[in-house]
Amino acid sequence: MQIVGVLAFIVALLASVMIHELGHYLTAKKFGMKVTEFFVGFGQKLWSTKRGETEFGLKAIPAGGYCRIEGMSPNDVMEVGEEDRAFYKASTARKLIVLGAGSFMHFLLGFFLLLLLFVGIGTPAATPILKEIIPESAAASAGLLPGDEITAIDGKVVTDWSKDVLAIRGSNGKPVELSLKRGGQGLTFTITPTLKDIGGEKRWIIGFITGVEVKRINIFSGVKRSALVTQKLTSESFKALLRLPAMIPALWGQTVAGEKRDSNGLVGIVGVARVTGQAIGSEKLTLRERFSTFLIIIVSLNIFIGIFNLLPILPLDGGHMAVAIADAIRAAFARLRGRPRPAPIDVRVLTPVTMVVFVILVALTLLLLVADIINPVNLNL
Repeated sequence: MQIVGVLAFIVALLASVMIHELGHYLTAKKFGMKVTEFFVGFGQKLWSTKRGETEFGLKAIPAGGYCRIEGMSPNDVMEVGEEDRAFYKASTARKLIVLGAGSFMHFLLGFFLLLLLFVGIGTPAATPILKEIIPESAAASAGLLPGDEITAIDGKVVTDWSKDVLAIRGSNGKPVELSLKRGGQGLTFTITPTLKDIGGEKRWIIGFITGVEVKRINIFSGVKRSALVTQKLTSESFKALLRLPAMIPALWGQTVAGEKRDSNGLVGIVGVARVTGQAIGSEKLTLRERFSTFLIIIVSLNIFIGIFNLLPILPLDGGHMAVAIADAIRAAFARLRGRPRPAPIDVRVLTPVTMVVFVILVALTLLLLVADIINPVNLNL
């Protein structure tokens, strides 16, 4: 099953890359730019077909894909009569939309996968049905039994146990009235919570453990929850990028010195594929839990890639966006001074900077590759 997980990850990754490129393709075509190629993979061409002016196809190395928009640089030669369809001739707003569309598609894909998870598959949720009574606890002393269902706390009807249970934790030791259903009969208990250390955190508890069930939510709640989770993952991905430079020395030690691999540290594509294989192949998880874990991994990966690709460094889309913004600023200053608009910035002039960034990214990728092979992350699933 692990190999199935790895293959599923590879397919999902390639699909994510192509959805990214589809964002560029659709917006470029919308604005009348000339798109001549849309390929999955790199290297030797294996198959292609032409639709209109665009050639679609497959190449030998399945390491991503690309969408070729003509006229990215002022020095690119356009066919006679199509000079105005060059990318560099477009307005700043249109350039930014086309360049940012790839990352937007990652966020959109993540959102819809979360919506599928919450609405179609469901996620584990605690229920108000007691599964276990802790011995010598307030619950045991009061006579609560496994199978009892809590219907109200201090007169407030239980509707969402994950939130309603907070009334007990926030009681500060005051007696709590629990309304229960036992075998079709309604019962009421008044119990005083006790303060216990739970995982290093002090909590007021009564002393029972509730069950868990898979719960689906309606489409409207799903949209809201998917948006909130997408926002949270975006924030966490941004924070992770800020921490990235500081995490490289630790990765070096884990790769060269054989230090224990940090599961919360940097992980490369091979590592993520391995983790995905572990999750899907785990016998400790149900089929639903395996699929849910797979979706969460793909969502997290897409949102991270979406954020990373917006970094204002070449050759990333964010770097090209920075160049487009710089062009607009230069044009604005020229306009204020009554001068003609300056020639667009030729990104090829910035090739040395691009190559430095490229070498750094390749070096980090290779370091992650070695770490993922010789000292892989293990989820113990």
